[in-house]
Amino acid sequence: APVLISILLGASFSRYQVEESVEHLLAPTHSLAKIERNLVDSLFPVNRSKHRLYSDLQTPGRYGRVIITSFRKANMLDQHHTDLILKLHSAVTRIQVQRPGFNYTFAHICILNNDKTCIVDDIVHVLEELKAARSSNRTNFAITYPITHLKDGREVYNGHQLGGVTVHSKDRVKSAEAIQLTYYLQAINSLNDMVAEKWESIFCDTVELFQKSNRKVKMYPFTSSSLKEDFQKTSRVSERYLITSLVLVVTLAILCCSMQDCVRSKPWLGLLGLLTVTLATLTAAGIINLTGGKYNSTFLGIPFVMLGHGLYGTFEMLSSWRKTREDQHVKERTAAVFADSMLSFSLTTAMYLVTFGIGASPFTNIEAARIFCCNSCIAIFFNYLYVLSFYGSSLVFTGYIENNYQHSIFCRKVPKPEVLQEKPAWYRFLLTAKFSEDTDDSEETNTYESHLLVWFLKRYYCDWITNTYVKPFVVLFYLVYISFALMGYLQVSEGSDLSNIVATATRTIEYTTAQQKYFSNYSPVIGFYIYESIEYWNTSVQEDVLEYTKGFVRISWFESYLNYLRKLNISTGLPKKNFTDMLRNSFLKTPQFAHFSEDIIFSKKYNNEVDVVASRMFLVAKTMETKREELYDLLETLRKLSLTSKVKFIVFNPSFVYMDRYASSVGAPLQNSCISALFLLFFSAFLVADSLINVWLTLTVASVEFGVIGFMTLWKVELDCISVLCLIYGINYTIDNCAPLLSTFVLGKEFTRTKWVKNALEVHGVAILQSYLCYIVGLIPLAAVPSNLTRTLFRCLFLIALVTFFHCFAILPVILTFLPPSKKKRKEKKNPENREEIECVEMVDMDSTRVVDQITTV
Repeated sequence: APVLISILLGASFSRYQVEESVEHLLAPTHSLAKIERNLVDSLFPVNRSKHRLYSDLQTPGRYGRVIITSFRKANMLDQHHTDLILKLHSAVTRIQVQRPGFNYTFAHICILNNDKTCIVDDIVHVLEELKAARSSNRTNFAITYPITHLKDGREVYNGHQLGGVTVHSKDRVKSAEAIQLTYYLQAINSLNDMVAEKWESIFCDTVELFQKSNRKVKMYPFTSSSLKEDFQKTSRVSERYLITSLVLVVTLAILCCSMQDCVRSKPWLGLLGLLTVTLATLTAAGIINLTGGKYNSTFLGIPFVMLGHGLYGTFEMLSSWRKTREDQHVKERTAAVFADSMLSFSLTTAMYLVTFGIGASPFTNIEAARIFCCNSCIAIFFNYLYVLSFYGSSLVFTGYIENNYQHSIFCRKVPKPEVLQEKPAWYRFLLTAKFSEDTDDSEETNTYESHLLVWFLKRYYCDWITNTYVKPFVVLFYLVYISFALMGYLQVSEGSDLSNIVATATRTIEYTTAQQKYFSNYSPVIGFYIYESIEYWNTSVQEDVLEYTKGFVRISWFESYLNYLRKLNISTGLPKKNFTDMLRNSFLKTPQFAHFSEDIIFSKKYNNEVDVVASRMFLVAKTMETKREELYDLLETLRKLSLTSKVKFIVFNPSFVYMDRYASSVGAPLQNSCISALFLLFFSAFLVADSLINVWLTLTVASVEFGVIGFMTLWKVELDCISVLCLIYGINYTIDNCAPLLSTFVLGKEFTRTKWVKNALEVHGVAILQSYLCYIVGLIPLAAVPSNLTRTLFRCLFLIALVTFFHCFAILPVILTFLPPSKKKRKEKKNPENREEIECVEMVDMDSTRVVDQITTV
């Protein structure tokens, strides 16, 4: 049944869809920045922004962008490079998108100016004027930074278009190592959007082709589709690595379940255990497809979540099978396996469903995390059902094969030792088996001890780890572990940088690196929007507005116009009507300030009086290096200022959509999952046989999570969506491996603590070791995937597995030998009731023969 269900649901892969919107996945769902963006778009839409289209202040839409620089740090403003850049600009504007019946060029889909011409970056006009000045041998033409003047008298901001700038006195540009060009496209309907998307693709090809013919320069193209494409590229570049991982896990799973005894070896169960996990994952994926879910690259972590949980459950069942008596019937042995292992497996599965279920709830504000947790819940649930049914049935089949003394691989009847003696050596090696009747009373009856891992743990490791001389070194090592974990924990940083979730050798990474290298002096550009009708003519209001923008480089119509008024010796304390009339007339009639009308919204009232209902200015942080922490602090500071100011304003930058409440949003799933896990452990303390189990389990989970977060930070992994999902999984992975170990130890009576530590390791250590080896081998190929997403995934999962293994095989076995619970041996009370009673019944038959039947009771 599981196989049929998986095949039927897996067939839906022929119609699976890919999530196109990265913002939908990774930006906080309930974000104030999204509301602010809608308000900004309604007040100042992109087609009205004209020459104010700063590269770092674009609204959502289609665009193409390229950074041009030189390998030798040459001056991009010299004659050779100026001609080269203008030649590239000409090639870009000639790009054609072929559609049935019409060929679209940049002129057909660009954003238009008032004169119905395409808007291009002001740096193009600067370069054209520079070229004309050189042609006419004029030496008085100068470019200033970050504000320069064009021939028509306009002041333009070039801080986002010139990079690596060296200046003379008075901000005159001496040289620039990089130049950035941006081409904005219209996307007003589906056809227009489709053409614009195709234009972006041709744009990247054109830039790359242009660079091949000009190898002395380096160009970094980037479009509005680049982030989406590079995010999904992780799935494509991971395919062959995941196949390698699957082959390695299959090989090691088979080897871990094999032994020299060909009857008791269980290689098929290792393979079938992995097949069980695969079927459950395939079923969950089919359900997601049929319910309208869309695939994204974060789903690459789900198979590893399933691998850790599913393989441990199957190996634990196999370990329980080894403890059963061989002279029992298969049904009795199977019943003993289910009674011994499925209770703990059920509880850990319930913990998975609770923690990931909380992550899949509406409380999770990151859509990628919510979808991941939802899919993991479905996969874990079906994995539990398939272990009960599919793997349980497989265990029964191999049980019958073992009871009939058939070969574990070929299912051939294994001959008796005396028959094997007549066969060749290779034949005897393949069919080596130990028969029960060959075992003497003096020998141990457990024939499974010849398994390599069982033999290693029982004969060597258990005695070594509980040795008195080893314990101090383990405790010292744990203190070092805590110290380094604390050092990393105090340096945790939030990773809202989108380059952390894309493939490495991509346009996004290359462009972002160049952007940070050359254009960090005047970045980011932040829009400052006043969305109420204030008394602009009032001097005190003007001073208030300027006070709010203090500390930034002000690229604003407001300050420029005030300076203009001061030059004309006109007082700003004018009546409202006179001020607004002067404002409107000056902007319409003065070429120097005509473009400022794009940043003011005028409205006429019923008495023909003009009012200013909204305005904007641009703030540029002068010394920012585009660090996310600094930008987040800036956002919070401006937000608090907007709540206490006398003027109603908002601030906006496109990156705010991803950063707004990111810290609380990304940490919420982990926080909620931890709370739910602790609550479940506390609640179940009243249901389990001993509440100390849950106490130790809680302390172990806390120690593992603390260590993983600390070492994760030291390994340069930030706290983002991917790492948080791994930490949620780490809670469950720790409980998976430690719960059976702690339960066996705490519930053990008689003997000493050391004896029960050894017993717990012998009973559950093999399953933990088998699943750990398979898990690590499966993770290793992931480290080679050229993607930041898989790099984060590998580092977090590797640390979780390593730290949990360290706790299971070192920390807990040592600490439990001298901490509660107590294991005092009970002394038998000597009382008259504890005695042997022998009852003799005399029976007389017909021949008067006396027969004595002794019945002994204790």
